[in-house]
This record gives sequence, C-alpha cells and structure tokens, in this order.
Amino acid sequence: MDMGNSFGMVDTYLPLHIIAIRIGIAALFGALIGLERELSTAEAGLRTHMLVSVAAALFTILAFEIFHTIESVAGGEMRADPIRAVEAVTAGIAFLGAGAIFRSGAGVQGLTTGAGMWLAGAVGLATALGYYVVAGGVALLAVIIMAALRTFSRKVHERSDMREGRGEEEASSLRD
Repeated sequence: MDMGNSFGMVDTYLPLHIIAIRIGIAALFGALIGLERELSTAEAGLRTHMLVSVAAALFTILAFEIFHTIESVAGGEMRADPIRAVEAVTAGIAFLGAGAIFRSGAGVQGLTTGAGMWLAGAVGLATALGYYVVAGGVALLAVIIMAALRTFSRKVHERSDMREGRGEEEASSLRD
C-alpha cells in the first residue's frame, strides 16, 4: 500500500477535510468551555481549554488513523486497540487538570478549572469521533453548570462565611 503521495503527505482513512472540521469543532467547543473560565477569572481559561480539546481530538484521530493503517497493512492479522490511546489521552488530560488544583490554607482551589480541562478533553475526544451533537451539548451543559452554579455557590459560601464570622476578603480567597 502506498502510504504517501507526491507532496509527502500520508494517506488517511478519514478525508483531510473531515479531520480539519473535527479539529476545528473541537477548538470551538473547547473555547465555549474556556470562555466561562476566562470570564470567572480562572487562570486556565480560553486558550488552555481550546488547546486541551484540540489535543484530545488530534490524539484520538491519530489513534484511529494508526488503527486503520495497521489493519489495512497487516490484513487483519495484527490486533491493534485504539481504546488504549483514548485511555492514554484521558489520563494525560487528568494529569494536566490535577496540576491546576492546589490547596490554599483550609480551602482547595482550581477544582472547577481542573474538571473543565478534563471535560474539554472529553469533548475533543467525542468531536474527533464525529459525535458533534453530543460534544456540543456537553460543552453547552458544562457552561450552564459552571456559570449558573457559580452564583449559587457564592451565595451559599457567603451565608456560611457570615455564620462563621469570616471577613469578605478571607472568604473570597477560599473560593474557586
């Protein structure tokens, strides 16, 4: 099987325009999640979530391209498992997200940002597999959860802080 053409490009299982569309959609959905984080002044915002989503999409596309390449070259004799690559992407993103979480005094910061990065990776993975509606729906749901519940969470913390007699400055430093 010829694995290249005259321009040095590798033949792909998915047409290149589909790969480009999937990566572009992953960037848009990652931006949707990251925009909420950016607006809430989180350190990891728009760019980070876009990059996580695009990276997850690319790794997933590559895993399945490799799977189809091995399958066509070996004639089905070799057994490749693309799910291992998906698991590796998931673990890598979880590691990155965990790096955004840190303890500050009695509180923990960065949990929502870490979870958002992990979710952006899952959205990128779903987009790479062609599940655009699912990925878009989850990205939108994530924004609703993070934005709407931020207000609720702040009100709950304010009431709790007032009962415990903490000052506003001390209380705000303990929030995500």
